[in-house]
Amino acid sequence: MEGPHGYNGSAPNSGPAVFFLSGIPGLENFHLWISIPFCSVFTIALLGNLLLLYVIKTDASLHKPMFFFLSMLASIDVVLSLTTMPKTLSIFWFRAREISLTGCLVQMFFLHTFSIMESAVLLAMAFDRYIAVCHPLRYNTILTRSLIVKVGLAALARAVLLTSPLPFLLRRLPYCRSHVIAHCFCEHMALVRLACSHTRFNNIYGIVVAFLLVILDLTFISLSYAKIIRAVLSLASKDEQLKAFGTCISHLWAVLILYTPVILSSIIHRFGHHVAPHIHILLNNFYLLFPPMMNPIIYGVKIKQIRERIFHLFHRKSF
Repeated sequence: MEGPHGYNGSAPNSGPAVFFLSGIPGLENFHLWISIPFCSVFTIALLGNLLLLYVIKTDASLHKPMFFFLSMLASIDVVLSLTTMPKTLSIFWFRAREISLTGCLVQMFFLHTFSIMESAVLLAMAFDRYIAVCHPLRYNTILTRSLIVKVGLAALARAVLLTSPLPFLLRRLPYCRSHVIAHCFCEHMALVRLACSHTRFNNIYGIVVAFLLVILDLTFISLSYAKIIRAVLSLASKDEQLKAFGTCISHLWAVLILYTPVILSSIIHRFGHHVAPHIHILLNNFYLLFPPMMNPIIYGVKIKQIRERIFHLFHRKSF
């Protein structure tokens, strides 16, 4: 039987499928209003991260390991924002819900790859703070430019390696149920739910990757901060302790902003069976939108060199 959009609703797909993103289920009548905060956050995230990249690139005094890692984080946030938000806003504004299977898999690949990379970069930044606090005299000799490049490439390689199987696993599945994806963008589990064959391997693979990322990365970040706290508490004066720990505040905020919504979303997804679907979708959008918006704000406010450089940049243009 043909569905309202002309696709077959009962037989498995014999060619490239067409899917329809629903946006936020149950809140379709409010999409135009919801687009206002979404568009505002997207604009702030894009401008904030591009400004951060410009400031770090143009100021030679910021060409240091910490700022190179921060550049990676800002670049990842730009890509993540551009991967999801243009399509989401087109759904809200123009009801442009249609997306091909290939387009869906490409969006999903970029979304998951750069989300995994963001976690890896935050782990690298924790190591950077550990070296800065615990081995300050060896900081520049340990964190050389070549090592930073290798860390960046390793983060990219890990992300691509973990994400690459997903498009192949999803493309082989027959989609004979609904072709409507109850989301604003394509992600792994949203597509798995539409398949009409056994998806146990897809489910297990998704859980294993999520476990490896959240548990392992958070464990190593926690170990870094355990050593940092021990080193800070061994300092003689309170001023030295506050100064040493103050260099880590921005990174701690970035970790909390990224992982808190991810963990909450995972808990609600696994155990919140009575939670309305739009709550799931809004929370998923929150953890993709909020970190890219907040990271440049946090680092711009907390790090004196960046704050002063931005102030001078705008002060100079005002004359």
